Amino acid sequence: MRAVVKDAPGPGLSLAEVPVPTPGPGEVLLRVRAASICGTDLHIHRWDPWAQGRLRPPLVIGHELCGEVVAQGPGVQGVRVGELVSVESHVICGRCDMCRTGKGHLCRDTQILGVDRDGGFAEYVSIPALNAWPNPPGTPPEIAALQENFGNAVHTVFAVDVRAKKVLVTGCGPVGLMAVAVARALGARAVYATDVHPYRVELARKMGADVALNARPAGVDVVAALREATEGEEVDVVLEMSGAPEALRQGLELLKPGGEIALLGLHGRPVELDLDNLITFKGITVRGVIGRRLWETWYQARGLLRSGAVDLSPLVTHRFPLQEYEAAFRLMASGECGKVILLP
Repeated sequence: MRAVVKDAPGPGLSLAEVPVPTPGPGEVLLRVRAASICGTDLHIHRWDPWAQGRLRPPLVIGHELCGEVVAQGPGVQGVRVGELVSVESHVICGRCDMCRTGKGHLCRDTQILGVDRDGGFAEYVSIPALNAWPNPPGTPPEIAALQENFGNAVHTVFAVDVRAKKVLVTGCGPVGLMAVAVARALGARAVYATDVHPYRVELARKMGADVALNARPAGVDVVAALREATEGEEVDVVLEMSGAPEALRQGLELLKPGGEIALLGLHGRPVELDLDNLITFKGITVRGVIGRRLWETWYQARGLLRSGAVDLSPLVTHRFPLQEYEAAFRLMASGECGKVILLP
């Protein structure tokens, strides 16, 4: 089968022929219907310090996907051949103290598809049946493929209280754009958004942001502009989705005393902050967010989608066949897109 592979340490990826995996005990084989590119995949493509310290090539990459169940290993229950399933990319051990106390998203022995084990930028992938999330008939594959990434946004917004609050989303990549929509759906008083790409600033408005600002042009004072937009109140909640040090600092400056900030964006390197004045003296609550609560976040996401409270379809802006992955990655890295879908 064809697959996008990190075949050796260093920048870049390759399209290779690899064997179709055989599902082991408790696993199912999926024929991949759609997969989407994530910021993590860009880190892997660039081979930045995070990727260098985490990956052990060769490896099929990709962790946001959906597929049709075409085969089962021994002992599989609850998943049927022919079903279209979304995939939870975190394969947890079920035995450590985190797993046994209801915190599986913090499992000490987590393996991530496309990072620690072969992923889904391929024609087929084998996953634990426990990681398969069946979709109702008629679900578009592109929307099914987004649900893992959507879960990141849902987890981040649910980690704080946004009801009747002024909320700032820093970073309007796809998961930030989803967070705008979730905050709006959960009853935020107002939603503000910042990014450095005009395309995504406009998408933020479409997803429900009251004010969306381009933070890149010279002379733009994001902090002053949003202080004016909030009538001097500043914001109650910051959702940091960018992984950009300047966006993090701006968010903390705009956060009112006693506010909350949830951090999902990955910086890839140490960040220097004025902790005394930006956090301690302001009495800020800081929450780190990783993955999705298993399986609480998935049920929350299902409720938002099936009720119509959130519509993800405006985020799917580009589609590429698997063999055109390089063009897809270039587009994703440019920021001139929403969610980019690969179709095996």
